[in-house]
Amino acid sequence: MLVKTHASSCYGIDATSIGVEVNITTGTKYYIVGLPDNAVKESLQRIESAIAAVGCRMPRQKIVVNLFPADIRKEGSAYDLSIAVAILAASSQLQHTHLNQYTIVGELSLDGSLQAIRGALSIALQAKKDGFNGIILPAANAPEAAVVDGLEVYGATHLRQVINHLEGGEKILPMQVDIQAQFSQQLDAHDLDFADVQGQENIKRALEIAAAGGHNLILIGPPGAGKTMLAKRLSTILPPLTLEESLETTKIHSVAGQLNAKDSIMTIRPFRAPHHTISNIALVGGGNNPQPGEISLAHNGVLFLDELPEFKRNVLEVMRQPLEARNITISRAKFSVDYPASFMLIASMNPCPCGYYNHPEKNCTCSAQVVQRYLSKVSGPLMDRIDLHVEVTPVAFKELSAQKGSEKSIDVRERVTLARERQARRFSGQVNTYSNAQMSPALVRKICRLDEHSQQLLKSAMERLGLSARAYDRILKVARTLADMESAEDIQVHHVAEAIQYRSLDKASWVN
Repeated sequence: MLVKTHASSCYGIDATSIGVEVNITTGTKYYIVGLPDNAVKESLQRIESAIAAVGCRMPRQKIVVNLFPADIRKEGSAYDLSIAVAILAASSQLQHTHLNQYTIVGELSLDGSLQAIRGALSIALQAKKDGFNGIILPAANAPEAAVVDGLEVYGATHLRQVINHLEGGEKILPMQVDIQAQFSQQLDAHDLDFADVQGQENIKRALEIAAAGGHNLILIGPPGAGKTMLAKRLSTILPPLTLEESLETTKIHSVAGQLNAKDSIMTIRPFRAPHHTISNIALVGGGNNPQPGEISLAHNGVLFLDELPEFKRNVLEVMRQPLEARNITISRAKFSVDYPASFMLIASMNPCPCGYYNHPEKNCTCSAQVVQRYLSKVSGPLMDRIDLHVEVTPVAFKELSAQKGSEKSIDVRERVTLARERQARRFSGQVNTYSNAQMSPALVRKICRLDEHSQQLLKSAMERLGLSARAYDRILKVARTLADMESAEDIQVHHVAEAIQYRSLDKASWVN
């Protein structure tokens, strides 16, 4: 008897519907066809044990399982439940009438219980797109899938529950999720706050500018000056995620298997801080079965690289293209996968190996050549892609011991959100441009027009600091953000002057 069910599989951050056909005929062997990997081939052993655990029997006949389209590689264990249901239906142990209405996914344990899978949100979105009425999947993934409107989501903990539901016995109640309530609860659920940082008002100003325009930023200064402390608080002043951004971010973390089990959707912008020993594949993504890297896990959030020169040079260089394109394409012999990678890069570094070059009180033990060699670990093209270069100096004791409270993150975030809203209105007719940092060169020329005095100031700075054409565009983008923060229609001279100040750490002027 031939029976067909429907499963799904993730490729990149999107899912593809997979048909599961089971035919039971005379014979003695089991076969799985349709380009299955080892995890799929081994599923029949798991399925046989799970079927026995619910009091049914595995047919002692020839079973052919076909996964189609047959030219797509099938990977992972999410097909277990769909294959098990099809085998039970094909052997007349399951009275089925509505199998074609469901996408069925889940990994089976030997005792019949269901284990969580990856990519549940992407699978649910694809099920709705393909016109399925509902999706049956492990209960651990149900809150995540229930985010999708117009799709009945049934979370099961055991194969027996699925059988009873399909036969019309004890029904599984569909999962309901209140997305707006989750957003409101998590809006201020940050453990860190700008108010924790005493002093460093100029650095907080730079971070606010970076957040307001989505700009990349590097902090350079001696050990203990507060670089890491400040960088970790950047995500607390970023605008709240929109629903569209939240869904896209959740899909990435779900596919990577890094979504918190208690969360149905990500409501806080991600903050990723990989160690400097990370490989280039772990940073940008890849592997035999390509998975998202840190730059994709930081999508719509912050990627923090602490002690930037300690990262391997080839690891840093692979970021150059994603920083411009805001996505990464991972190509293999027979397919390619696209992952979004629109993140804010925040980096920190010491000015020299000993850490005290240009320190106001401590003496540096490094020669000019040693300092130059240390800074050269970060290439010029990568430094060009960082909009704001900020020197961090130690905080004086008077500021550290002051009882006066600092401004809270929520107050800074209100100003940042207003600036982002102005940019959203400006770029409403543009594709994939939502902030000043994302402007193309053509948009920069159109939007960031300068008067004669501003143009002359920028020309002098370019000649004196030896800045590149890319740095010229970066200065204009930052100046536009500064104007937005003041609700100014046009870029003024003091906006350009402050934007130029944030290029003062370019290597041409850092070591005398």
